[in-house]
Amino acid sequence: PAVPAPGQARHDWAIAVAFGRTLGPKLPTDRPVADVLFPYETPESVWNEHRESTRGRDLDITGLSYEQLNVAPQRWPFPDGATEGQHRLYTDHHFPTPDGRARFVAPAYEPVAEPRDARYPVSLNTGRLRDQWHGMSRTGTLGRLFGHASGPSIEMHPQELARRRWTDGDLVRVQSRRGAMIVPVHGNDGVAPAQAFIAMHWGEEFVSGRGQDGTLLRGVNALCTGVACPSSKQPELKHAAVQVERVDLQWRLVAAAWLPADGWQVVQHRLRAHFGDFAYASCVPFGREPEGDVGLLLRAAASNAVPDAVLSDIENALGLDHPQALCYTDPRRGQRRRMRLHSVQGAPAEAATLVSFLLAGDTVAHDWVLTLLQDRQPARRLSQALLSGASTPPRGTAARGAQVCSCFDVRAPDIAASLSRCAGTPEDRLTQMQRELRCGTQCGSCLPTLRKMVRDVVAL
Repeated sequence: PAVPAPGQARHDWAIAVAFGRTLGPKLPTDRPVADVLFPYETPESVWNEHRESTRGRDLDITGLSYEQLNVAPQRWPFPDGATEGQHRLYTDHHFPTPDGRARFVAPAYEPVAEPRDARYPVSLNTGRLRDQWHGMSRTGTLGRLFGHASGPSIEMHPQELARRRWTDGDLVRVQSRRGAMIVPVHGNDGVAPAQAFIAMHWGEEFVSGRGQDGTLLRGVNALCTGVACPSSKQPELKHAAVQVERVDLQWRLVAAAWLPADGWQVVQHRLRAHFGDFAYASCVPFGREPEGDVGLLLRAAASNAVPDAVLSDIENALGLDHPQALCYTDPRRGQRRRMRLHSVQGAPAEAATLVSFLLAGDTVAHDWVLTLLQDRQPARRLSQALLSGASTPPRGTAARGAQVCSCFDVRAPDIAASLSRCAGTPEDRLTQMQRELRCGTQCGSCLPTLRKMVRDVVAL
């Protein structure tokens, strides 16, 4: 174990054993299934069974003891009686086949299951985001991991946006033969023309809305085909034919709040219950968890203003029904603005920061208002500007720039400034910048972006 189990937490193997022993007696069999299949009392007993299952195979590790696992990593195969692991397989030219000879397979090319056509002219690819993992059951609860990709989107080549006269951030409907979803579109020259990319993580728990037929939209996987490889059973998630069209949803909503670390997920669940009140809605966390609070960002859009009861419940969930919250309402134009400031006890009133806000109807100010909240900048002097809804940010509220390194929260402008002072070869400049800012020295996932910035930023 990396750390002691907290509280009443148990190791995974112990949970599985307890479940198996509980389920065993309930099975319709005259054999003591639980006793036979779940006899483990220690993690070593689990290891021993796993080790025995490799005997005689090309991954034989029967020569490794449980104690050796704590000493040093070992190469395998490491069969019984060996003193060290094998450095390289098949040096004797004998392979694990009946006659010992290698088998090479050259399968014939198979075209995609669903080719593009005039109705569905775009090839959709799905895949991972840099900082997320599969269904985001764990990574999706860490606000810091949304710094690289702050919400659902579809990426297309900038030429595709220019040809369609779209601007970055426009909402588009992505439609396949099986389903649809609405997301913002962003330009990315790493995506080829006539192709598009949506991260596979964006399921209905993070992005949804009410479709044209009244049903809830189910996220990106609803767009994909159900076709799978007959041999590997791997689904063909890397291609689906789709059409992408801009949607005209004039009424917008952006809301965000800092919430207690032990209660923000309850609020997120409450906001998700309102996804069906909009044509498009997404809700994702943000922030740096060690600071205590977790941020939550809700974006939504609809053809017309949603009922006041929906907005009131969202405000209540985000703490905006506070009696001291700043309020502006224009029912005729469907506009609504709520701002809540918070002062730390003992600090000057001018140091109060924005802790939650809601912009509904007209959201042109959301960029700088969100920056003000996320960067925890003093906001008391900006009270009038916050309620005005102006798109131009007040002086002194410039954004810190896009996050590149999520481990140390290093932003693109800081990296560019450092690189402009670094000299030598590209690797020299990268090393000098890392010594100053530390980005790319921990998990390393931002290194490709850093190397690209080294090429793009000219030394002064």
